[in-house]
Amino acid sequence: MNDPTHALPTVVLVDDHALFRAGVRSELEGLVQILGEAGDVEGAVREIVARAPDVVLLDVHLPGGGGVEILRRLAIEAPDAKCLALSVSDDPEDVIAVIRAGARGYVTKTISSTELAEAIGRVQDGDAVFSPRLAGFVLDAFAGGGGAGGPKSDAVDPELDQLTPREREVLRHIARGYLYKEIAQRLGISVKTVEAHVSAVLRKLQLSSRHELSRWAVERRLVD
Repeated sequence: MNDPTHALPTVVLVDDHALFRAGVRSELEGLVQILGEAGDVEGAVREIVARAPDVVLLDVHLPGGGGVEILRRLAIEAPDAKCLALSVSDDPEDVIAVIRAGARGYVTKTISSTELAEAIGRVQDGDAVFSPRLAGFVLDAFAGGGGAGGPKSDAVDPELDQLTPREREVLRHIARGYLYKEIAQRLGISVKTVEAHVSAVLRKLQLSSRHELSRWAVERRLVD
């Protein structure tokens, strides 16, 4: 017999309010499969590494360092993790901080359950997702204005900032001429994961080949 939850996106829910986590569980029942939950930084990193969910629903303000600290830890301990910030805050500084740290999107807690499930699915597929009024903050910050307290224009590369730390690693290896198999061995990941990262980078940068990727990386002095 087929498991009816098999095709649902898997999620780890991170929020320091147990009552809110229970509400999200209830609202998303049948729409996603929640594998686990946590209420602080240490517990979140431990749960995400252990469970390897498709998407992490991540609050911004948490005991022990907050969502940004979790994202920094995941860049090292679970670099393939896809995180969607879910917060009551719509402060531009919060939005930009978590996106710079590696989150794939940011939605507020006013979102409906069906919209949240859709956002989770889009993040799982590699898209960036934002509540409508928040998208403007992100566009402004990455357009070179350095809004919301971010770095000024000469410190910001909007295209490079789209890429996760692992995607940047893969890009550098591609630019140095390594084959997918060699990159997989060097980074300790599978060839399929390398291919997925390359596809994501090509899509984000709107390029079409390894040659174009290499030239793009050289132009930005990403290659030693």
